[in-house]
Amino acid sequence: MDPGAPLIIVLGSVVVRDGEVARALALSQEHVTRSRGEPGCLAHAVHLDSENPLRLVFVEQWSDRAALDVHFKVPASRAFVKALSAMASAPPSIAIYEAAPLRT
Repeated sequence: MDPGAPLIIVLGSVVVRDGEVARALALSQEHVTRSRGEPGCLAHAVHLDSENPLRLVFVEQWSDRAALDVHFKVPASRAFVKALSAMASAPPSIAIYEAAPLRT
């Protein structure tokens, strides 16, 4: 991969219902671990918001949009979104960015 090539950054979050955090985190970690093995996945993580313990935050880095599009079509990814959404107190949010590394 060209070190100056743009990357795809995905930021997502979901607020789960009280009592669902442990289950949502376990499900999310399974998804993260599986996703890291997909072609084009450079980084994938889930974090618990320190200001809102019911909010999970996802940070992903992909080599290109095509790899991300394939990820979205993986049946396990679609099942994950459906299962996590069922635990949510509000619809999940997702933002996708194209970013280029800064030369230092």
